[in-house]
Amino acid sequence: MQTPSLELKGSSFTLSVLHINSIDLEKVAAELDSKLAIAPQFFIGAPLVVNLSAITDPSFNLAALKDLLISRQLVIVGITAAINTLSEQAKVLGLAIIKSGKQTQSQPQLPKTTKLVKQNVRSGQQIYAKNGDLVVIGTVGNGAEVIADGSIHVYGTLRGKAMAGASGDKHAVIIARSLEAELVSIAGQYWLAENIQANSTTKSGCIRLDGESLTIESLPL
Repeated sequence: MQTPSLELKGSSFTLSVLHINSIDLEKVAAELDSKLAIAPQFFIGAPLVVNLSAITDPSFNLAALKDLLISRQLVIVGITAAINTLSEQAKVLGLAIIKSGKQTQSQPQLPKTTKLVKQNVRSGQQIYAKNGDLVVIGTVGNGAEVIADGSIHVYGTLRGKAMAGASGDKHAVIIARSLEAELVSIAGQYWLAENIQANSTTKSGCIRLDGESLTIESLPL
């Protein structure tokens, strides 16, 4: 039997959602460039859905927004929560209109894993724990990146970037014996070094989300 040249099958993929809250595209570009400079691996080449629920101006230039995102190597696959005028613009631009809705059936969860790294993570290195936690027994140096879909535990000095809850887990935490990080992020909410210093009075700490804001707690490590 000859194999068909194409098949249409159901599947599920994780798409990042970029919320646009301003019609000022210069302001959007400046804030986007700032985020890309901090963690480009979160965005570049990844498919994005643009949420336009905050945009009520029918004259908003969606084509210019699309060009802006493409110029930053972002892949926009569709829009969601847009007014009718913008939805019509999206169709002309070849963008999908994505309707969000509640899941009627629970999705099976993959078993959570733990990735253990028993060495220092040096500048330029990136370690990612997919669908699980990351435990580093060693130092995360300046310019190094540790990323996990779950929590991150560093039993040494954290000097580089640590991004927990990379797939959106707001219950993830970052724990470090010595917290000197360039950047920490949980489910997309981030602090730079100056934010960490301003909010920390201790060397060891646990960073977690409190609502939509990061918070840090001292630990007796």
